[in-house]
Amino acid sequence: MLEMLRQASASRCSGPGRPRSGALRLVGALVVALILPAAARPAEARQAPGRAAPGTLLDSQPLPNAPDGAAAYRVLYRSTGLRGEPIAVSGAILVPAGPVPPGGRPIVAWAHPTTGVVDKCAPSLARVLYRSIQGLQEMLARGYIVAATDYPGLGTPGVHPYLVGISEGRAVLDSVRAARQLAGPGGATNAFAVWGHSQGGHAALFTGILARGYAPDLTLVGVAAAAPATELATLMMADLDTAGGKNLTAMTLWSWSQVYGAPMTKVVVPAALPVIDALANDCIETIFDVLERRGPSKALDRSFLSVDDLADREPWRALLARNTPGTLPPRIPVFLAQGAADTLVLPRVTEEYRARLCRAGSRVEFDLVPGVGHLSIAKDAAPAALDWIGDRFSGEPAPSNCGAP
Repeated sequence: MLEMLRQASASRCSGPGRPRSGALRLVGALVVALILPAAARPAEARQAPGRAAPGTLLDSQPLPNAPDGAAAYRVLYRSTGLRGEPIAVSGAILVPAGPVPPGGRPIVAWAHPTTGVVDKCAPSLARVLYRSIQGLQEMLARGYIVAATDYPGLGTPGVHPYLVGISEGRAVLDSVRAARQLAGPGGATNAFAVWGHSQGGHAALFTGILARGYAPDLTLVGVAAAAPATELATLMMADLDTAGGKNLTAMTLWSWSQVYGAPMTKVVVPAALPVIDALANDCIETIFDVLERRGPSKALDRSFLSVDDLADREPWRALLARNTPGTLPPRIPVFLAQGAADTLVLPRVTEEYRARLCRAGSRVEFDLVPGVGHLSIAKDAAPAALDWIGDRFSGEPAPSNCGAP
């Protein structure tokens, strides 16, 4: 099943209106078959009666060259779509070597930064998978299982709901459930932390917002985010003077036009539409590509929007508000890292979000790193983030520098 998804993803469509290939239609049918009621599936594939529960592991295949003697798997698991429908999501799960400690291993869910908005852009298909998970070797050395979702629509048929919080958060939570199932009875605790960068920081925050309601069987001990996308309306309009900002705004518009039916023609000049289409159908293998690639995005300039502010035009205003992360339950501690030289996720925006969390009663550890930009903040902050996560697993009181400037 996963091999068929990989092959189909290699030939994704080139335009938002073009029908899926026969291979993708076949894969889509197989994905549906895996989440049909158990009575409709062969006995060897059955899960619990009725529809497979969210987080059910549907398929797994070993991945080669895992670091530090770990076992690595590409997985397919059941999650929940935007309309409450069952969907299949792919990802990677890494299990450290060595004996399982009493009570099982803790889990860290890694939420990846932007890789694209179409199915072949899944990180689990990328050559740089292991290098792209910031702090991976340290997490494995600490004995953590690492669950790295691709998010819906990356590695599986359909459009990726880019920067759609409920979609990302559910996919992260269900990846933890799938990791527990892969680890087997006693192999993993129900305690987990989430660690994400950029888009993944946005996903990490929504994981914290959704955790208790969507996954009460799991215990979230903390949320760690590096340069998270928070105030979307501000970030998108402020970033239009940079190549990276134009890339991300264009991908958001393209994705939301597909998943929400929000018409791009209301906010984008006609000449820019084919450029955005080409950009959306191009993958980003590293976060460097977001900032520096010139490919199809070189034809975009700041005037590719036909409005002065996306937040002035419906339905974009409502969609931006819906997908801007709010505050988290105060019981969930938060670690925020921000590069002071970041020109994509602006430091002032992250600082303002930190202030909102603090006012809402959250315990927030905020780390502003001088001279560091968007590219490297997750790598640079990973040691501090993982020390912070380790203390959460150990039950140490969460620190807070909310009162600091």
